[in-house]
Amino acid sequence: MRMAANNTQKILINSTPTDFSNDLPMAAEISESHLLIVEDDRGRKEITLDRPIYSIGRDRECDIRLNSQFVSRRHATLVRLPRDENNHTYYYRIVDGDAKGKPSANGLMINGRKLPAHDLKNEDEIVFGPQVRAIYYLLKDSMRTGQTDSTEYDITLINPGMTEEMEE
Repeated sequence: MRMAANNTQKILINSTPTDFSNDLPMAAEISESHLLIVEDDRGRKEITLDRPIYSIGRDRECDIRLNSQFVSRRHATLVRLPRDENNHTYYYRIVDGDAKGKPSANGLMINGRKLPAHDLKNEDEIVFGPQVRAIYYLLKDSMRTGQTDSTEYDITLINPGMTEEMEE
């Protein structure tokens, strides 16, 4: 047993990593989109997150402006951080207050808990104040590289005569 373990160790040490990703004709590549849906006194808006940092608050200078008297001028900061060094994906962390560390007056309620900071996950709810909230979505699309799957192109031909029969 001990000899087998030593042989295995030698094999692992001497092996060189090989990238086989180009050998697969239909390798799937994951593409992520980050979406923040904000609801405030002016209604609902969708914001696609793609920048490294966002300021959130009532101030006109904020990247994501919230319209409510209950929201601080610089209520929160969204920061994009790398998830892994190998695959180029990232996540967003929301931090209470401005980028200089000054906290907001009311804080952040994330999924019903008051937190100073939180790494956002799909469908997290952030409450900034009464009737002012946001929901974060992490959308994953798998895109095929190489050959195209026939289900990607669903072409349905309709005979004009068929629709007339259905109406009668």
